[in-house]
Amino acid sequence: MNRPGARQKPNQNKLKKSMERDAERMKRAEKDRPTLLAQSVYLGTLGLLMVLPMIAGAYLGRWLDGWSEGYSVRWTVSLIVLGIFIGSINVYWFIKE
Repeated sequence: MNRPGARQKPNQNKLKKSMERDAERMKRAEKDRPTLLAQSVYLGTLGLLMVLPMIAGAYLGRWLDGWSEGYSVRWTVSLIVLGIFIGSINVYWFIKE
C-alpha cells in the first residue's frame, strides 16, 4: 500500500503524467468541439459543392440542346454526368483539406 511519505515507482509517475495529459486533451477537445451552427454550415457547403456543378451542367446542356435540330437531350445528360463527376471531386478536395 502507498503510504503518504512513500516514494512512488517510476511506472506510477509515467502513468500519472499520461493520465493528466489525456485528461487535459479531453478538456481541450470538449471546449473546441464545433457547434451545431458550424456543422450545419459545413454540410451546407458540401451540398453546394456537389449540386452547383450538376445544375450548371443541366442548364448549359439544355441550352446546347436548344441549338440542335429536333428533340435531343444528349448534351443535357452528358453535362449532368460531368457535373456529378466535378461535384464529387470538389467535395473530395474540400474534405481532404
